[in-house]
Amino acid sequence: MTRTLTGKCFCGAARYEVADEFSYAANCHCSNCRRTTGSAFKPFAGIEREKFRLVTSEDELLIFGDVSGHDAHCGRCGSLVYSLVRDGAYVHVAMGTLMDDPGIRPSAHILVGSKAPWFTITDDLPQYREHVDG
Repeated sequence: MTRTLTGKCFCGAARYEVADEFSYAANCHCSNCRRTTGSAFKPFAGIEREKFRLVTSEDELLIFGDVSGHDAHCGRCGSLVYSLVRDGAYVHVAMGTLMDDPGIRPSAHILVGSKAPWFTITDDLPQYREHVDG
């Protein structure tokens, strides 16, 4: 039986459930992820959209993008909760919003070609200048 993980934003208004069946996980260093999280990179885990369920109403979210791809933030506290990617087929869960320990860990750093110049990657994970297929 697949384990279900829970996640939420900083204030708890935006909540979700997701199967612990992530296909891939990475640390994204692109400028959009850095600005969205206010951090050097965004650790995320990717999963098929149908394995992700928003527990709260989508009306509680601030959506930046469209139906085929967007970032979803809590409408109250502004936390990035997830991103809809790959023409709407996958969800990238912001791993910092998970309340439970997932069975996956980031396996690479991606888009390091635009990483923050003030940040030094110190682990041994592979580094890719652009995207890498998951």
